[in-house]
Amino acid sequence: MMCGGLFMNPPHSQASEAPAGEGLHIVFVTGDEEYRSEETMPMLARILKNRYGFEVTVRYALSDEGYIDPNRADNIPGLDALKDADMMVMNTRFRRLPDDQLRYIVEFAESGKPMAGFRTATHAFRYGGDHPRSDMDNSWPREVFGQQWISHLGGANSTDVRAIEERAEHPVLRGVRDFHARSWLYRVSPLHENAEPLLVGQAVRGEDAGGELFDEPHPVAWTHHYDGKDGRSRVFFTTLGHPADFFDESMRRLALNGFFWALGLEDKIPKEGLDADLIGEYDPNPAGFGEQFKQGLRPEDIPLKVD
Repeated sequence: MMCGGLFMNPPHSQASEAPAGEGLHIVFVTGDEEYRSEETMPMLARILKNRYGFEVTVRYALSDEGYIDPNRADNIPGLDALKDADMMVMNTRFRRLPDDQLRYIVEFAESGKPMAGFRTATHAFRYGGDHPRSDMDNSWPREVFGQQWISHLGGANSTDVRAIEERAEHPVLRGVRDFHARSWLYRVSPLHENAEPLLVGQAVRGEDAGGELFDEPHPVAWTHHYDGKDGRSRVFFTTLGHPADFFDESMRRLALNGFFWALGLEDKIPKEGLDADLIGEYDPNPAGFGEQFKQGLRPEDIPLKVD
């Protein structure tokens, strides 16, 4: 397994790709207690902004004092940014947002605009069976992202990832090689009828590549179409998303290619895939609950523009 560290790269671009994101706005909605979405999603946003010209906004779970606190399940301010967004990317876990925040997510999903989701977005919300918004717990992610939460194969384990042979030429998989992910495998059964699996994962004993394989393979990335009230959305989803996964170039490229496909920009994805080199720092804290996240940071402390 590749361990955490400091990765630095200056922004650079290819002339044919740089205009792809001009005039397009992507909003990332973060807030999970375990997988450091408050660090992984800004890393992807920096690549999109600095290399491909997108406008990007990242929203975080915040304390009352305005500090990033992924343990705060009921507060993601600034979601009104979704009103003018062209795409929504979700990486949340068991949120219980008030209606005046949740409404922007629900309205965006119904708009027919592109979306993407990572890992715990299969259980993005947890309101409980007696709550008026309990539909957000299971039926909403299944319809919107193609799958709801089922179970996983143990945090001490990891996953070997490979392309599904008959989908190997899909634009999302350009330049994506088979790789080992630190993420432990999520059970997926079955995907929504509108979903098309692209990658499959096999559970591996232990954190590192080369361990014993066990259990059945499950899809780990797919495309999906959600039929909202106002249109049909293209959706990219992956059940991967551990912070260590993103040290692998293929994982970053998978995400970027997925965003481009969802936006209808697959003709901008070269045969070798999008340039997924890191821009700026990516030195995430380890996955884990409690106080594992970086303390004392405000959203403005996390740069998205790199000069």
